[in-house]
Amino acid sequence: MIDQTPPPPTPVPAETPPAASSATAPAPATETAVNPAAKPVKNRRASKRAGHPLVVAGSAIFTLLLMAILLGGGALWIGLKRYDAPGPLPQDTAIIIPGESGLMDIADLLVKRGVIDDKWVFVGAAVGTRSSGKLKAGEYEFAGRASIRQVLDTIVSGKVIEYNVTIPEGLTSDQIVQRLLEIEELSGAIRQVPREGSLMPDTYKVTRGTSREDVLRRMARTQDALLKEIWEKRDPSIPLKSPEELVILASIVEKETGVAQERPEVAAVFINRLNKKMKLQSDPTIIYGLVRGKGRLDRPITRADITTPTPFNTYTIPALPPGPIGNPGRASLEATANPAKSKALYFVADGSGGHAFAETLDQHNRNVARWRQIERDRKIDPSSQPAGISGNTGTTTDIN
Repeated sequence: MIDQTPPPPTPVPAETPPAASSATAPAPATETAVNPAAKPVKNRRASKRAGHPLVVAGSAIFTLLLMAILLGGGALWIGLKRYDAPGPLPQDTAIIIPGESGLMDIADLLVKRGVIDDKWVFVGAAVGTRSSGKLKAGEYEFAGRASIRQVLDTIVSGKVIEYNVTIPEGLTSDQIVQRLLEIEELSGAIRQVPREGSLMPDTYKVTRGTSREDVLRRMARTQDALLKEIWEKRDPSIPLKSPEELVILASIVEKETGVAQERPEVAAVFINRLNKKMKLQSDPTIIYGLVRGKGRLDRPITRADITTPTPFNTYTIPALPPGPIGNPGRASLEATANPAKSKALYFVADGSGGHAFAETLDQHNRNVARWRQIERDRKIDPSSQPAGISGNTGTTTDIN
């Protein structure tokens, strides 16, 4: 008989937990999981560091630096805008910056005179561009509405206002001194009138405050250099023995004509007379002998003036006077050093501002008669004309 009793169940062996592995083992439960209110050890340490006095101080310094950078950047931006902004000056204005003025002095002056309206932008710009030690004294012209940048550039450049001092040819040294004394932009006294003929008439550029003595020194240096150059290039056939004699004769040529193209011809007349041992017979030498360079003769030359001897009267002395009768210009010096090729011995005014030249006395007398007729036609009384302006200058007679 088959036993149908079911077999007893096969016992299932107890499941043995696998061995713990460091690679796969779950992380042990932390204190947080057990006690959520507990603080992690790591965060507690960070909090202690954050509260350290050095950390607090560093954070404060960083914040201050950041604020300073932001404020400084803003100030710089505003300063740059004001640096290039049009200034308050309504029109071009000349300002004198005195010598030995410091940066603050200059800034105060510019604000006071209305050239700029922000002293500290000017000062900051001068320091920032390293220009504070480059500011130069002098008289400057600032353009209307000039910006602080333009004002600063002008003062740093040293381009001060220049004035022209013009000394006409033929003035005596005394007249030149008087003219310089009348120029208000110049400064200082003149201790001594320079030697006659030692100054070169010309236009000289000066700045306000230039001394009058300095102008005279420049004129003398210019004359010395120019005279040396002209003397070296002279016609060797002229009967002049030294540069000083060249100046003497050139001063007479200068006084005889104001027509540029006539100077070589006038010089030739006097050179020809010297070669022939004739008296120069120049009216301006009569005048100089009477006034000695102190001005002009405000009356006509008389017959007595012509015949009265003075050291300079070339109607009575046989050759050149002892010194110049004025300060000749370059053109007269050059004309005298290289006169025209001419045989003329006489000249007289021709009524047009120039002169008529003649080789013989007969020709000359006809030219004189013609000039007298012009005077009559124009109703000019020669006796009413001061010497030197009647047009009757030059060698008009031949008195031996």
